Amino acid sequence: MLQLYKPEDYKRVLETALLAAAEPLSLAELKKLFDEPFDDDTWRTLLDDLRRDWADRGVELVRLASGWRFQTRPEYQGFLDRLKNEKPQKYSRAVMETLAIIAYRQPVTRGDIEDIRGVAVSPNVIRTLEGRGWVDAVGHRDSPGRPALYATTRKFLDDLSLRSLSELPPLAEIERMIDAQPTETPATAQAALAASAAQSAGQGVANDQSVANEKNPAQSDAFQSADTA
Repeated sequence: MLQLYKPEDYKRVLETALLAAAEPLSLAELKKLFDEPFDDDTWRTLLDDLRRDWADRGVELVRLASGWRFQTRPEYQGFLDRLKNEKPQKYSRAVMETLAIIAYRQPVTRGDIEDIRGVAVSPNVIRTLEGRGWVDAVGHRDSPGRPALYATTRKFLDDLSLRSLSELPPLAEIERMIDAQPTETPATAQAALAASAAQSAGQGVANDQSVANEKNPAQSDAFQSADTA
């Protein structure tokens, strides 16, 4: 096995692991790379240095909700999209509004969403969001029928290149994007739409939040920032 002597050697291993990974790598996973038990300051230095090494390239190292990953810088994405044969996926207004409500008021039930939107929520809308990995059932409300409580996931934050809900944009931007496309909202607007949820995350029913955390402690991590390094 390759012997590591200098900080550059360790950074090269980190770089290789992150470039080869299909998903973001948490700090706990990155620590498995080395025998040495580095302290948090050392890890922060290594990752920050590696991020600076890539500062002038088309790919950047970012920290997300579930860990670290390399990703294309936004200004270059338009060029890469020309290589794709498929058109960007679009989501209906119902899907986007439902996503925003879940993100804003999580955890919420389907009934809560219907009360806010004023119309019935098709099961296909929830299935679309669950299939995308953006929302998940995190518990059940202690009421007749014990309806499922829905909340956003770490993948939701990762797909938006965010570390926590607090980084999402304001509601005004969401409303503007939804109104601009009354029938279909481009996937690129998802970040702004769902972002509105950040403003009132935690403003939902307090008891519902505690139920969600009790039912699925791992899911409650989705409301927190990524591992510190």
